[in-house]
Amino acid sequence: MAELRRPELVCPAGTPAALKSAVDAGADCVYVGFRDETNARNFPGLNFSRKELEEGIAYAHDKGAKVLVAINTFPRAGEPELWHQAVADADRLGADAAILADIGLIAHAAHRHPGLRLHLSVQAAASNPDSIRFYAGRFGVKRVVLPRVLTVAEIAAINPQIAPVETEVFVFGGLCVMAEGRCALSSYATGQSPNMNGVCSPASHVRYVESAGGTTSQLAGFTINRFGANEPAGYPTLCKGRFIANGTASYLFEEPTSLNTLGMLPDLIKAGVTAFKIEGRQRGRAYVAAVVQAFRAGIDAAMAGRPLPDIDLDRITEGGRQTTGAYERAWR
Repeated sequence: MAELRRPELVCPAGTPAALKSAVDAGADCVYVGFRDETNARNFPGLNFSRKELEEGIAYAHDKGAKVLVAINTFPRAGEPELWHQAVADADRLGADAAILADIGLIAHAAHRHPGLRLHLSVQAAASNPDSIRFYAGRFGVKRVVLPRVLTVAEIAAINPQIAPVETEVFVFGGLCVMAEGRCALSSYATGQSPNMNGVCSPASHVRYVESAGGTTSQLAGFTINRFGANEPAGYPTLCKGRFIANGTASYLFEEPTSLNTLGMLPDLIKAGVTAFKIEGRQRGRAYVAAVVQAFRAGIDAAMAGRPLPDIDLDRITEGGRQTTGAYERAWR
């Protein structure tokens, strides 16, 4: 596999400490967001001030890593100033790329900041050659983050049709059953959505109620799940709630599980993928370091033609479960 292009390892950094952990563990790139609703992980205690980003970019560049700034929510109609400022600041501070979803914001960035490299966020849900070529041809987008609905064979078929546009795919982390960039479930319960406000199930609306039988998780007053006394209590998101239907309690939309493609890395490399993305900007330094180290070892082994490392990541997966998601589409 020596003749194949070595993919970049793109890693999450929700805090300056996580950025340093990711870079030190072997990340080629880290992706971050500003501390406001311009990014889709707008949670208390996360993200970067302008000063912190400036320092983080300096640290990463000193270690040979890149920093990508996610500005991947959709501006409110008639009020784009916050998003325009985020693009301007990412450019001014020396970010290696901005990850954008909104077509109007992409047009603004391409026109006002022609030197800033543009990546198309997964929130834009561009999953076919025609849509990807449109963004590349009209706005100069250099890379597209593909939605998590494509098989490896489909990705391999897309890549030669969009060259030289690069593709980035998720290889580890939380999954979403909804079409990325289109989910409105959270807004029905809380009035806030990941697309507009950067928050799915905002922490201000989350409650855990303890009782003799265990723990009940609530979102804006709605019961999302009940956990037994010895059962870990997960975060209450509607799509991963456990509900009673026809007398049976089950996960109606999606069971809590994490994507893990560590064993599929050679196939994704052969498919021509440019970058492997790890999800989890809301996770801590230990998660970041463990996953980055595992996938750094996996990529290095795959490129050298060695057996893939057998690394157990169960302890940091959602619900203690793993899946290859749509990449293999095993349910067919």
